[in-house]
Amino acid sequence: MTITQLNLKGRDFIEFTDYSKEEIEYLLQLAIDIKKKQKSGEVYQPLKGKTIGLIFEKSSTRTRVSFEVGMFQLGGHALFLSKNDIQIGRGETISDTAQVLSRYLDGIMIRTFAHSNVTELAKYADIPVINGLSDDAHPCQVLADFQTVLEHKGQLKGLKMAYVGDGNNMAHSLMLGAAKLGVHVSVASPEGYEPNPAIVEQAKSIAQETGSQVVVTRSPEEAVKDADIIYTDVWASMGFEEEQQAREAAFADYQVNEELVKGAKKDYIFLHCLPAHRGEEVSEGVIDGPNSAIFDQAENRLHAQKALMAALMG
Repeated sequence: MTITQLNLKGRDFIEFTDYSKEEIEYLLQLAIDIKKKQKSGEVYQPLKGKTIGLIFEKSSTRTRVSFEVGMFQLGGHALFLSKNDIQIGRGETISDTAQVLSRYLDGIMIRTFAHSNVTELAKYADIPVINGLSDDAHPCQVLADFQTVLEHKGQLKGLKMAYVGDGNNMAHSLMLGAAKLGVHVSVASPEGYEPNPAIVEQAKSIAQETGSQVVVTRSPEEAVKDADIIYTDVWASMGFEEEQQAREAAFADYQVNEELVKGAKKDYIFLHCLPAHRGEEVSEGVIDGPNSAIFDQAENRLHAQKALMAALMG
């Protein structure tokens, strides 16, 4: 595959709004190319001798493994830094942490709660900062999601994605990423759990430039009508576990099940960022059914993260 090289060296990756359509498409093509290299056994180590620090305030399976394994495969080294391993857990300021780590490392990934932690780290660090997840955004996941859609559908522009569930960080990054890439997106959430209105407006503004549509509705049926992709997430994300019972009641009509998906195109693909709660946000028949691409999607976290690190740190 011939990829038109774009220079993203030294950039942060905080949300899709920081990148042009062409730059996001470049990252997706790079991820697909890196995946092919790995599958064919080709050694590709553009980050030999480089190190990334992985700051985790929130635990993770896919984020930690994909970054650690990805950095190893790229020839570099990853340091796992839980909040208890570094002084940030004892009150050292983010600005001091950023400036110290910039003297040691070639890049930082942070998985945290407050989105301001990511932006402040990026403000004071002299090296690329990657948003591995915040309460407002999850762009690393969505990069892998669109790689998965591209592999399954062969295109992005003009497709329709339906997201059913909590208007959380996943919904935010999916809307912004879809708008940038010309994908129509419909988000169905119950009252009180809608996506952030400011982010919805931002996505709609981007969509006007790319010819896509951003719709927020109460109706799951409206959202999935003629959808090419159906996406959902847990009803109570990390940090909201104490709201589990209240959320189960609010989301009772928002399960992605065999009845709901009848409204989508026959060849729709089902996506879920995982971990999943079968029998809650999605039925076993859908998540384990023939239209599900959740494990391709999970695998692509590795390849998408490798593309990010290679592009920003290479």
